[in-house]
Amino acid sequence: MKRITHWIDGKRTPPTQGPAGPVYNPATGEKASEVEFAPVAVVDQAVASALKAFPAWRATSLSRRAEIMFKFRELLNARKADVAALLTAEHGKVPSDALGELARGIENVEFACGAPQLLKGGFSEQAAGGVDVYSIRQPLGVVAGITPFNFPAMVPLWMLSNAIVCGNTFVLKPSEKDPSAAMLLAELLAEAGLPAGVFTVVHGDRTAVDRLIEHPDVQALSFVGSTPIAKSIYERGTARGKRVQALGGAKN
Repeated sequence: MKRITHWIDGKRTPPTQGPAGPVYNPATGEKASEVEFAPVAVVDQAVASALKAFPAWRATSLSRRAEIMFKFRELLNARKADVAALLTAEHGKVPSDALGELARGIENVEFACGAPQLLKGGFSEQAAGGVDVYSIRQPLGVVAGITPFNFPAMVPLWMLSNAIVCGNTFVLKPSEKDPSAAMLLAELLAEAGLPAGVFTVVHGDRTAVDRLIEHPDVQALSFVGSTPIAKSIYERGTARGKRVQALGGAKN
């Protein structure tokens, strides 16, 4: 049976005999594959890879980052049928709905392509007597996204596109119920020229989420899901000095 592994250091990790969860075909109810659940050591490995990649990515020019996003957009458009097929196979959306979700995700990639303009700072001469004031925008470092079952392509795309183009490195923990779309996004980002370690995928359950919250090298967290989990992640993340975006309770 197919075993879905993690994406670390720019490639899929080898399968292990560790804990895993089932991935079902919602049309038939049959188990279609298994997805590995990352223990703490694997999450640490993913964060270490992202941390190692950060200095060089942070030093990469805005024009180069935007160039990679443009290429990523082209690849998403060229492979949109493949991404949509994964959404249908694991989530159960009909093809038209899956393509609609992906279209909304691509809009976020297009927005990120404008980074050279969006990330401009500001300068105010003589804001006070003899005082000039300036502002600059800088990346935080390693940031993480925890995304839900209902939009396995769109939500990761609006998190990762902006985080990466701003110079951060990004660790994604997608829903364990429909993980394959995240893996295809990782492959397309690598094909677009994104350096290894800048985008990482770890699959899992609460163990992986808890470690991302607790890890001292993760500077920010973005979450979409239920209100109780959003509240918990916000409280625990901010208590550790992290920036947290916790979106809970949205019902479509």
